[in-house]
Amino acid sequence: MQLRYSFRLTPTPGQRTALARAFGCARVVYNDAIAAREAARAEGRKAPSMAELSATLITQAKRTPDRAWLGRVSAVVLQQSLRDLGAAYGAYFASLKGERKGRKTGPPVFKSRKDQRQSIRFTRNARWKITDKGRLSLPGVGEVPVRWSRTLPSDPSSVTVIKDAAGRYFASFVIATDPDTDLAAAPDSDGLPVIGIDLGLKHFAVLSDGTKITSPRFLRRAEKKLKKAQRELSRKQKGSNNRAKARLKVAAAHAKVADARREFQHQLSTRIVRENQAVAVEDLAVSAMARTRLAKIVHDAGWSTFINMLQYKCERYGRVFVRIDRFEPTTRRCSACGHVDGPKPLHVRKWDCPACGAHLDRDVNAAVNVKDAAGRAVDACGVLARPWPSAMAGREKAGSQGIHAGARAA
Repeated sequence: MQLRYSFRLTPTPGQRTALARAFGCARVVYNDAIAAREAARAEGRKAPSMAELSATLITQAKRTPDRAWLGRVSAVVLQQSLRDLGAAYGAYFASLKGERKGRKTGPPVFKSRKDQRQSIRFTRNARWKITDKGRLSLPGVGEVPVRWSRTLPSDPSSVTVIKDAAGRYFASFVIATDPDTDLAAAPDSDGLPVIGIDLGLKHFAVLSDGTKITSPRFLRRAEKKLKKAQRELSRKQKGSNNRAKARLKVAAAHAKVADARREFQHQLSTRIVRENQAVAVEDLAVSAMARTRLAKIVHDAGWSTFINMLQYKCERYGRVFVRIDRFEPTTRRCSACGHVDGPKPLHVRKWDCPACGAHLDRDVNAAVNVKDAAGRAVDACGVLARPWPSAMAGREKAGSQGIHAGARAA
C-alpha cells in the first residue's frame, strides 16, 4: 500500500522565487502539450505520444530562444507534468467509455498562473534528498526547511511540492508501506468488538455500542469570521494588491476550517480502528444529499473523507471493513426483533416497535442494524467460518477479508 505523508515547508524568499519558476515551467509544458494534442485533433492527425511531446516540448524547446528558460528547472519536473497530462487524458477517455466510477471526468483544461493551487513533483531521478539537518534539498531550489511532525517509516519514492490557496507550501512524500510491518505494529484484534457506525447530522457518528459523537460543525463555528473576511475582500478593488492580501485571508480562514476537520476525522477514525476488529458503515449517497437544503451541513460533516479514512486504515492494520448497501432499511428495522416499520421522518428521534414493543433510539438502532447487516453480508461471502460478531478471524487474515468485503485502499 502507498501512503502520503505531508509536511509544512518554510522556504526563504529566494526559494519561493525558484519554486514559482518551477511551477511556471511545469504549467507551460502542460499547456503546450494540450495545445499540441488539440491541434492534431483539429487537423485529423493521430495524437502525439508522450515520448514525442517530451522530445518536442522539452528537449527541442530548450534550444529555442522562446523556451530557453525551461533549462533553468529540473527536467524531471517537466517530465512529470507530461505524465500528469497523460493520466488526465486516460481518466477522461475511461470516463467516456464508462470504465470510471463516479462522476464523469471532463477533458484536461489549460492551467493558469492565477490558479489557487500549484504543484510540481520530483522523483528519484531528480536526485532530491533529505539532508542530515532535516532539510529537503531540491534541484534548482536549494535546501528548504521542513517542519517535521513525525518520522517517515521508509524512504519515499517521490516528493510533491504544493502551494495551496492560502500561500502555504507543503511537501507530500509517497511511502510504500510493508503489510507485515503494519500488521505487527497494530494492536492485537483478538477479543476486540465489532462496531457499526451510523453517520448523521445532529451527531457526527453514532456507534452500535450506544456512543454518540457530537458533530463539531467546524464551518458553522467559523462562519462569523469567514463572513467578515469575505466582506472585506468584496470591498477591495479588483486587481489591486490589497485585494490579493484579502483573498489570502479568506483562503487562510477556510484552510483553518479544513485542517481542523481533517484532524478530527483522523483522530476519530484511528481510535475506532484501534479499538475494534471490524468496522461497518453505510454507503451514503453524499452527492445527492449535498443537493438538498441541507447541503452546507452535509459538506461540513465530510462523511466521504471519514469513510475513506476508515477504509484504508482497516486494510492497513488488518481490520475488517464492510460497506453495506444504502437501501438497507437500517432506520425502519427494529434491531430487537427484525420487524420493518413504516417511514421515519427526520423529526422522529425515538419510536416503539409495533411488533415487540421495544423502545428504540433512531440513531443507535440504525447503528446496530448496520452492524447486523454487515455480518450478513460477510457471512454470505463465505469469509467467516464462525458466526458474526462473536468470533472474528485474527489479524493475519483480516486484511484479505476486508478486501473481499468491498474494502479498497485509499
